[in-house]
Amino acid sequence: MFRKLLLSRALRSVGLVFISIASPLYLKEIGFSPLLIGLTFSGTFAYTAIMSVSLGMLGDRKGYKKSLIIAEGISTLGVLLLLISPSSLITALGIIFAGITGGVSGLRGLFSPGLTALVVSNWRDETERVKKMGALASVSSISSMGGSLMLSLTNYLPFGKIGNYKFLFFLSFLMLLTSLLLIVPIREERRPPKGSKIMRKSSLKYLIKVITANSIGSLGVGMSVPFLSLFFSLYYHAKNTEIGEVFTLNFALSSLGSYLATKIRGNILNFASFTRIINGLTITLIALSPWFTLSAVIFALRGLSMGFGSPNRTVVNVRGISSEDYGTASSLQSLASRIANMSSGLGGYLMDLSVPLPLEIGGILQALSGVLYLKLFNEKYSS
Repeated sequence: MFRKLLLSRALRSVGLVFISIASPLYLKEIGFSPLLIGLTFSGTFAYTAIMSVSLGMLGDRKGYKKSLIIAEGISTLGVLLLLISPSSLITALGIIFAGITGGVSGLRGLFSPGLTALVVSNWRDETERVKKMGALASVSSISSMGGSLMLSLTNYLPFGKIGNYKFLFFLSFLMLLTSLLLIVPIREERRPPKGSKIMRKSSLKYLIKVITANSIGSLGVGMSVPFLSLFFSLYYHAKNTEIGEVFTLNFALSSLGSYLATKIRGNILNFASFTRIINGLTITLIALSPWFTLSAVIFALRGLSMGFGSPNRTVVNVRGISSEDYGTASSLQSLASRIANMSSGLGGYLMDLSVPLPLEIGGILQALSGVLYLKLFNEKYSS
């Protein structure tokens, strides 16, 4: 069962990572301004926010696998829409339904509504959860390298600039479709029946802390990370091949970080907090770097930090949540994050003013989120 889930995440990572990296560049190619690109991604965040909370509640009652299948089925149809789009409006709708935000990490293909809840429901031991999430994150990060390498092919395929993107969108669609089919036979463990209408008070109290910390970070992520590939293109005049290589290096180290998360034992909260701080500071340093090569090195180190921190942060986010509330809690966390991520519209406006500005501000906000993790959770979970 777990092997099918691993293979599903691998294929999904290749396809989604390519589309995520390519989407700002593709939209620029067909005439979108940075502001319009940001507003399109804001639409994605708004749509996925609504979908996440709806599917999370559905998962608590009907099963997390069902939520996962619905979510990934819709995103696969969105990629198909992007592929056959005859107009800018349909292109934007395809990106929104596919859940493409331009923001990309080695973990882009890992998470969908229901995935985290399914893992924590099937594996109850906290150490085992870190191992499973770490393995999924590591496979996703390794596979993401395929998506970033696909970007390099846009310079060599014979179908013209727009045609090259479309051909690779088609390959991505096939990967997402296969990933979806692999989920169908996965077994979901039985769990306690839903005893509350929405969520237990104890779960809600803990959830508020998680949302508070994550929303600050998501505000910064929304205004900076979706524009990274566009930043490299506009600020350093980097070619698609060079941008693809930078993301490939980032994903390689992200995979290493995820693997290390399954091996290194320590204070999970500290791991989750300090890596979030590093993730933010590196984004700001990228914006301040006068050289593309230095930015590439910093971005690669950010991948290592992200890969190591994500499995630990996932465990911290559900520590105080009752097992019957996993789906709703995960979806509400996602809802809050997606609303904060709508700052991508502001990020596009800031990039129109000054190309590095959204990364400078966004990175600082991400770092503050890591500090909040320590402040809000340290009292109960520092040991």
